[in-house]
Amino acid sequence: MGNPMGSLIMIVAMLLIFYFLLIRPQKKQEKEKQAMLNSLEVGDEVTTIGGIVGEIVSVREETVMIETGKDKTKIRVLRSAISRVDVKASEKEAL
Repeated sequence: MGNPMGSLIMIVAMLLIFYFLLIRPQKKQEKEKQAMLNSLEVGDEVTTIGGIVGEIVSVREETVMIETGKDKTKIRVLRSAISRVDVKASEKEAL
């Protein structure tokens, strides 16, 4: 049969490759998403995971209130439902 030490080295190498290609990038994305959710502020234009686009009008601990459309419809969503920030409030002020 084969060398048991060689098999052990191959398993360790596969685990390292698995870690660096899958686990580490996923944890980095999770940290970036959490930082984005923590930095939400009034005036940010956001898109939810459901595709709703609007501007944040109030921020609470677990939820945010989004104003959408010309008729100023307000929708309360969980912070975790925000998929991305399209325009930061600070960028709008600079324009």
